[in-house]
Amino acid sequence: MVCYDTIIVEIKAVSQIPVAFYAQLTNYLKFTKLELGMLINFGTPSLTYKRIINLK
Repeated sequence: MVCYDTIIVEIKAVSQIPVAFYAQLTNYLKFTKLELGMLINFGTPSLTYKRIINLK
């Protein structure tokens, strides 16, 4: 999901975030030429998130 044409938000519900999800979000950022992405995971007892920055 792209929010306000500036950030990509990926929402997942898994027990652990595999490396493939980070790579997927990084590829989305490169393709869209956006700078910021958030990977949010609701699958753990506590909400976890990771901010990914596209370095140009």
